[in-house]
Amino acid sequence: MRQPKIIDRSQDQHFMREALALAAEGAVLGEVPVGAVLVHDGEIIGRGFNCPISSHDPSAHAEMVAVRAAAQSLANYRLPGSTLYVTLEPCSMCAGLIVHARIQRVVYGATEPKAGVVLSRGEFFSQAFLNHRVLIEGGVLAQECGAVLSEFFKARRGR
Repeated sequence: MRQPKIIDRSQDQHFMREALALAAEGAVLGEVPVGAVLVHDGEIIGRGFNCPISSHDPSAHAEMVAVRAAAQSLANYRLPGSTLYVTLEPCSMCAGLIVHARIQRVVYGATEPKAGVVLSRGEFFSQAFLNHRVLIEGGVLAQECGAVLSEFFKARRGR
């Protein structure tokens, strides 16, 4: 029988900091600062930040951008054994993507009370109809992730 993989919390924080750096890149462009990295075997295989405004693409959420990059990198639309690190709780669109890509685990920072579907607005990943189960870890560097968003919107309201 295969032993469950031990989750390294310091590794989670390391990759969440990588996602936070990407969120900052998006903020510079005027995008809502959300960043994501997709990791497989300890290596980042996809990176992304929110860019729906600059790309004229409503689906260009950080998760979508990172997963597309990873799928291209591996030449495979399925990404089993991978972990997605994202600074904000995923929305319904991104949750569907995560299941279809067969991502093993999602680690997110801040909750998204308006549109998050991991816990805030529903529990998408626990739905019985899903053909893939995703492991979830929320609240990793939640304060830092939330602060980036708060500062962004505070600055935007100040203009």
